[in-house]
Amino acid sequence: MKHIFTIFVLAALVSLAAPSSAGCTSAIITRTADGRPLIWKHRDTGNLDNSIRHFKGERYSFVGLVNSSSPGGEVWAGVNTAGFAVINTASYCLKDDDVPSSMMDREGILMYRALEICATVEDFRHFLDTLARPAGVEANFGCIDACGGAAWFETGNYTYVMRDLAFSGRGFDVVTNFSWSGDRKRWRGVERWNTAQWIFNGMARRGSLGGLHPLDIVDSLSRSYRQSVAGVDLVRDSSAFLAGTTGIVPDLDFIPRRSTSASVVIQGVAAGEDPSGAVLWAALGYPAVSVAVPVPVSLEDHVPEALSGFPVSGPETFCGLSTRLKDTYVFPSGGVSNASMYVDLRYVLGGMPGTASTLSCCRRAEREIRAEFEKGYSRFAAGIITESEYLSLYDRISEKFFGMYSAAFSDYVSGTAPVSTM
Repeated sequence: MKHIFTIFVLAALVSLAAPSSAGCTSAIITRTADGRPLIWKHRDTGNLDNSIRHFKGERYSFVGLVNSSSPGGEVWAGVNTAGFAVINTASYCLKDDDVPSSMMDREGILMYRALEICATVEDFRHFLDTLARPAGVEANFGCIDACGGAAWFETGNYTYVMRDLAFSGRGFDVVTNFSWSGDRKRWRGVERWNTAQWIFNGMARRGSLGGLHPLDIVDSLSRSYRQSVAGVDLVRDSSAFLAGTTGIVPDLDFIPRRSTSASVVIQGVAAGEDPSGAVLWAALGYPAVSVAVPVPVSLEDHVPEALSGFPVSGPETFCGLSTRLKDTYVFPSGGVSNASMYVDLRYVLGGMPGTASTLSCCRRAEREIRAEFEKGYSRFAAGIITESEYLSLYDRISEKFFGMYSAAFSDYVSGTAPVSTM
């Protein structure tokens, strides 16, 4: 086992000089036991301070992932009151024109507008058909709706290719930073695509894919430290890894990266169900030291204050605390000249004597949050209480969510755990 980890580290060190590009890892899961599709976005970006906000659009209200500094008009993943959800990943192989960079990067604007006016995947296709050109985008847009629709749209400035998942027999479809219709020589994120494929294929073999909960996706993928090129899985083999190494490795080709700002899973509704049953789960910040929190989709704003920072996320917010924990225990500065190229997994995977691992802390908080949320949501889904009663109950219980997060990480928040150094 030590030999395997040595090979992994050496191979990664050789690769550190290779250029890296911003990107995301995402998937749509259509084959679920209850018929409710899931759409996941693990966001990587230079804008690390993220929030969840509620918007009242032209036709529909919606909740979505935003840069905390944004005054509005952009969303990077979201779901509206019609049950339509949209996400994106950057693609690096579609652009074959001379549209200047000053006219690009309009994906967030496009998704904001789509959430305002689209109710179905077909509406989104029509929306793309009617856009002014050039569109200013180079992306894979993923959509689900409340009518059983699910699709990817590989979209450039002038054209797009739709991949309708109604014809996909696997039950899931992973996307990173390449498009099947694009130039293969410019594909990016293949390593993360392989990792996500490996994880989802394993779920399919074990028969657990149909029963996935949004928290399972965050925990299994956004907190995965599998490196597909070397074939090592540092979560699965954490005991051997921590015993045979310093616990510090190059931050290379894992799904979670230094540039990760959030993991969002939107749980839609089955065809014909009330769209108000859709839920957005968001882990803001670095997932290994953050927790996923449920947010309902409604006409009015019910987003917990601790999820919605503007213009910055303060210390009493999910993103603010996650950033502090990440900077202190996972990506500390100093010690070596190339510290920015490494990730410290000692606390993430093993903790310290008397201190649980951060992954264990995440799971503890999420179990508690889910249990509280389900008290009201399950009754609403069963028709026992009204939407108004469900939302009123949510407002009361969601006030506890940040406290549950802080309590689960109390040793790290209080500084009882020694600060990481490289």
